[in-house]
Amino acid sequence: MFETVIGLEVHVQLNTKTKLFCSCPTSFAEQQNINTCPTCLALPGALPVVNRKAVIKAMRFGYAVNATVNHISNFDRKSYFYPDSPSAYQITQLYRPIVQNGELFIDLKDGSKKRIGITQAHLEADAGKNIHDGNISKVDLNRAGTPLMEIVSEADMRSADEAVAYLKKLHSIVRYLDISDANMQEGSFRCDVNVSVRPKGQQRFGTRVEIKNINSFKFVASAINYEVQRHIEAYEDGIYGDEIIQETRLWDTDRGVTKSMRGKEEASDYRYFPDPDLRPLIVTDEMIAEAKEMPELPDAKVKRYVNELKIKKVDALIISSDKELAQFFEEMLKSGASPMTSVNWLNTELLGRLNKSGYSITESPVSGKKLGELVSKIDSGTINGKAAKDILNVLMEEDRDIDELIESMGLAQISDDGAILQIIDDILSKHQDKVEEYRAGKVKLIGFFVGQVMKASRGSANPKKVNQLLRERLQ
Repeated sequence: MFETVIGLEVHVQLNTKTKLFCSCPTSFAEQQNINTCPTCLALPGALPVVNRKAVIKAMRFGYAVNATVNHISNFDRKSYFYPDSPSAYQITQLYRPIVQNGELFIDLKDGSKKRIGITQAHLEADAGKNIHDGNISKVDLNRAGTPLMEIVSEADMRSADEAVAYLKKLHSIVRYLDISDANMQEGSFRCDVNVSVRPKGQQRFGTRVEIKNINSFKFVASAINYEVQRHIEAYEDGIYGDEIIQETRLWDTDRGVTKSMRGKEEASDYRYFPDPDLRPLIVTDEMIAEAKEMPELPDAKVKRYVNELKIKKVDALIISSDKELAQFFEEMLKSGASPMTSVNWLNTELLGRLNKSGYSITESPVSGKKLGELVSKIDSGTINGKAAKDILNVLMEEDRDIDELIESMGLAQISDDGAILQIIDDILSKHQDKVEEYRAGKVKLIGFFVGQVMKASRGSANPKKVNQLLRERLQ
């Protein structure tokens, strides 16, 4: 039996308007090399100046994960030569980062929670972008100097599922804090996976392999599972020491395998030393106060939904995991919709239609306010669930007034006892044989009678009233 050991390094691109050490815009999806200056081009004599907003965003993250936010931190140079790094070094934080010793808790499938330690989160400048065009390689430095926050976890995860749960929780927190758009497809939230395997009971870690720049939760899980299997097979074949070496590998999404990229560097290979152009970063009381201003985070939202709104924890976890989904849900509640009915109509009815159409919640043609109004009509007994589904189908295509739709489509629910009893009496008179069977003890026939009444009323009769009045008449 073997145990998997996983640690993650996540690079989060901070959503500041300007770069980490200069005033160039961070909107790099423009003409190549237009958003550059002597500082991000590393021209002689150009000096860096720290972006205050980037520091506050990193501090806010630190407070959100119960970390120590260092009031004095330092910047260091990480030396390496690559074409997309004109200075031949990266400015980062190794020895005294802005954030240390944090934690977050993930929800496991058995309903329990697990603590994942966060070693540190530090600020660093991003590199540029290499563009390979046939036999020619080009460098675009629009991205060079963009502020990154690298979040380094402890090696506390023991499966791909735990790693993905940690990543999703981290992704959610970053977006709630509004410190990054965390768009994985565009590279503003990317992950390096460190994975090793050891025999059960062994305290010493196995040989660690790093898998670089994975940009989806699905690929993270696939890469970990592939690499774990490769390590275990090497153990079982007796070639672990020869086959598994400390190295950096890449995930091949087409073939579903990892492949060797380069030998894994140690800290000494980068020749870290304090950046001589940047004095110690000292945060002010004003910066601390600003960093501590934060919204309600996912864990607190789940607790409130369960304790105050009385919805199931599994539903609360789904809704709170996405910032926009939670905002949509709360817009529904502001329209007067009940929490329990809102959960069902959001998670099942609306999201089902959005997924089928390829829309996200932010692209929904039906607003939270409008869906809340529809749910309120169900709560009040104005329409039943079937009618509401018909109306929602119309709203997915065009924005219409709900009251007008109810009237024009003839969907108002009949709740008047007299009108329903008239339909019931007509049905019972047509099915006297089944009435006798029911009274003789075949009580399951109640479903038949309910169906007949609903059919006769074209689905407009109040089902609760139908059940109540039918039982009274049959008795």
